[in-house]
Amino acid sequence: MEMTQEQLANDNARPVAPLVPSTVALSSYSAASFDRGAGRVKEVLWILTNQLLFQWCPVKLSALKCWVLRRFGARVGQGVVVKPQVKITFPWKLTLGNNVWLGEECWLLNLAPITIGDDVCISQRAFLCTGNHDYTRTTFDLITRPVTIEEGAWIGAAAWVGPGVRVGSHAVLAAGSVATQELEAYGVYQGNPAQRIKKRVLQ
Repeated sequence: MEMTQEQLANDNARPVAPLVPSTVALSSYSAASFDRGAGRVKEVLWILTNQLLFQWCPVKLSALKCWVLRRFGARVGQGVVVKPQVKITFPWKLTLGNNVWLGEECWLLNLAPITIGDDVCISQRAFLCTGNHDYTRTTFDLITRPVTIEEGAWIGAAAWVGPGVRVGSHAVLAAGSVATQELEAYGVYQGNPAQRIKKRVLQ
């Protein structure tokens, strides 16, 4: 049965209840289910060691830093260079291959595992980020996904690699660029979000 013009007019005239948007409630956030991977005592010891040796030590002391990382559960290859002020959140969730370079002030936020292959250069102030938040939830839930940097890759200065990203073998992420998805092997990427601009050719 079809509606009359009068009925349609009456329906259109009825007030529509406004949609009340939900709001974020950070007070309800909880990381209780997050697996930190180590006990509280070990984490406190790491925080102290990190501040004294990794943050404030003005020289490289790479061999000593690698030895300390291994003591805290990291898997560290040979010939690794660790420059001053490198930030590592959880060494027990870190794997470094042989001849890895970690530049000044780079930050490995490894709430989930970060795996870095042989002959990888992580330049100054680069940020490898494994953590995010679910912005669709009022509780702003934590989301973590691993990051993998394959052998021969170069992460440029102040570049950002996001959760779940795999940087392919010998790929390059240019300085200041943002990687939110997989970078193919031997690709050179630039921009935000990073786009492939050419192929890397080694001679």
